Amino acid sequence: MAVGGTAVGGRREPVPSGTLDGVTPPLRPPGSRTPLGAGTPGGLLVGVGPLAERVTAHMVAVEAQLRSAVSQSDRLADSTSRHLVEAGGKRVRPQLALLAAELGHGAVPEVVQAAVVVELTHLATLYHDDVMDSAPLRRGAPAAQQVWGNNVAILTGDLLFARASRLVAALGPRAVEIQAQTFERLCLGQLHETVGPEDGEEPVGHYLQVLADKTGSLIATAARFGAMFGGCDDDVVDLVVRYGELVGVAFQLADDVIDLDDDDSGKRAGTDLRERVPTLPVLLARRAAAAGDAGAAAALVLVDGPLDGDDELARAVAALRALPSTEDARRHARACAEEAVGALGALPDGEVKDALAAFAAAIADRTR
Repeated sequence: MAVGGTAVGGRREPVPSGTLDGVTPPLRPPGSRTPLGAGTPGGLLVGVGPLAERVTAHMVAVEAQLRSAVSQSDRLADSTSRHLVEAGGKRVRPQLALLAAELGHGAVPEVVQAAVVVELTHLATLYHDDVMDSAPLRRGAPAAQQVWGNNVAILTGDLLFARASRLVAALGPRAVEIQAQTFERLCLGQLHETVGPEDGEEPVGHYLQVLADKTGSLIATAARFGAMFGGCDDDVVDLVVRYGELVGVAFQLADDVIDLDDDDSGKRAGTDLRERVPTLPVLLARRAAAAGDAGAAAALVLVDGPLDGDDELARAVAALRALPSTEDARRHARACAEEAVGALGALPDGEVKDALAAFAAAIADRTR
């Protein structure tokens, strides 16, 4: 199934077909402390050897600039802006920017700054997403709105968007244009997820387009910035943009499956179910039920029922996890990753191409 989406640069890019058709708020959370190693670069997905060592070294520079970028002169703004940075994270987007730059001249200073821009943009969206989803936790720490309230969380996201805009402005007009187009797609993806498919629109196709816009667009921009500022030719840049968008969709589809398992960050299984967020396992279960699958129909009775209680949620999660639709969602994530690797076919063989292939596979197969 392919659904058109507005890509960065104004082109229409298909969604991956895969296998499917008056109180002063606290400056810190009460009793909080930063876990050992929190906020340091996430585990690299590019293997070992000289390439991984280079990317690791440049990630240290990215992390230092990221922490500098979120610092604010206002004490409250400084505390709220640092909240998610200090909670850690995978840093998938800056890692990809650095890796894509290795197809050219490597991580020159502009690449490092661009990597910070995409991670700042991502962090800003998390503040907003957590408000919209009423999420209690983010990266094992209380979500910002749980600590400071919705208004402060939203404004903190806005501050980070503003800081990302300042940094990208130093990279030139083309970078500003790309960032603006990406931001537009992020907003459209969130809007379309919120309102759902239009009458007569196929729900799975609608959902894949949401993922391409909401997640794929920024990961594609990370790859684009890395290759572009790394000095790659336009045809190479185009290849990694397509790769990045597919990897982004695979990332979110893997998240859909991960939501059905508890993890060690403290996130409870079924968070998306409880918030009535449509995910691919649920959408595929609805498709199966509509086709007469009694097991899917029975599971959906639980999924669509009350989920406020932990026992009710656990039963719904177990029922959905047992359906073929959940493994189908994982297979689709892997198919998107394979399609992403296929998009790199014209690149010369070598360690960077191999690392990009491993990166895509790791994204699709991750369990947290």
